[in-house]
Amino acid sequence: MLLIVSSLLAVPAAAAPSPPEMTYRDLWTDASGKSHFTLCKLHDFDLKSMSKPAGPQWQDRLAPGNATVIATVQPDKWDGAWHEDPEPQWIIPLSGTWFMQAMDGTRFEMGPGDIALGEDQQTVPATSGPMAGKKGHLAGNVSSGEVKLLVIQLADLPPSHNPCRFK
Repeated sequence: MLLIVSSLLAVPAAAAPSPPEMTYRDLWTDASGKSHFTLCKLHDFDLKSMSKPAGPQWQDRLAPGNATVIATVQPDKWDGAWHEDPEPQWIIPLSGTWFMQAMDGTRFEMGPGDIALGEDQQTVPATSGPMAGKKGHLAGNVSSGEVKLLVIQLADLPPSHNPCRFK
């Protein structure tokens, strides 16, 4: 007689994938009217199809409402001077490298794949020091040649005056 012993192996259920994190730089204005940059994380992602039958992808829906999408091409050696963003806006470089500098002196460079949220509305010109008379932010091209950006202006979103609105 042949005895066959079978063993059921416990197979752990596949672990659900962990949601990703994505960073952006938030250019915001404090209560005194000074602009700052803060590195923020997007992490409220849901894994779902954008449009069936497409497979699921991670999505973090940030700010529903009216928006204007603007494709910009900054010419070689573009100088943005000191200015405020006209309204809260996402800024996403597509090609080239450019920089932004806040009134607190923080400066960073952005290239393809970087994301910034410009919320430096209602800044107040500095009264002394190296930023005297300046308000908003300074921007300009770093790389030679054109810099292409995608800008998404959020008409229904007032500036938050706090860093990392989307968390």
